[in-house]
Amino acid sequence: MATELEIMIHAKGYLDKLANGINPLSNEQLPETDIVNNVRISRCLFFVSDVLRQVIEKGGLKKAPKTTLVPFELTAEQAGRFQLFEQPIFVSAITERINSLTETENMKKLSHRSITAFLEREGYLVQYTDTQGRTKREPTDRGRALGITTETRTSQRGDYTVVLYNQNAQRYILDHLDQIAAINQMTKKEQAYANSGQTERIDPETGEVIRE
Repeated sequence: MATELEIMIHAKGYLDKLANGINPLSNEQLPETDIVNNVRISRCLFFVSDVLRQVIEKGGLKKAPKTTLVPFELTAEQAGRFQLFEQPIFVSAITERINSLTETENMKKLSHRSITAFLEREGYLVQYTDTQGRTKREPTDRGRALGITTETRTSQRGDYTVVLYNQNAQRYILDHLDQIAAINQMTKKEQAYANSGQTERIDPETGEVIRE
């Protein structure tokens, strides 16, 4: 299988021939009326060929190194600048406002799923499956007492339910950002396991991780 660099060299050869009015497949001179013999087209082909030459001389395309993001963190001072929404609001809006308070560009953003995973773990939210087989969340009695409510709305597709958070619920989220930030570092699989209530131990004989 040809390498990326070999493909580039091959492609440059095709461009060079086209730029010089030659059919790269048959090596025959193309008619003067052919589009590739148009001065502007020919110049473009020579330009692209030269760009490829420079890339080839540098060893091909270099993949940009992945930027390592630092874990999400919000100082007490930053959290103090959070303005509570007056009306009950979506968790995504809360997350967006929290992320706007961070000042580090290479910091991992807080996911709204981390907030709902935390509230689920603490017994304020519970998952259920709707009539279309989709997994959704709704507040428990404890969640409603905290200030998490549901509201039915109507769209062109029919009625749907949204989960909203009042100021008391927003404040609770802010007060527990450290725990939420820890969940934010977990993978989705780890979050699901953490919320399952299972425990794990290592079998001393086999070294196998056993979840109970």
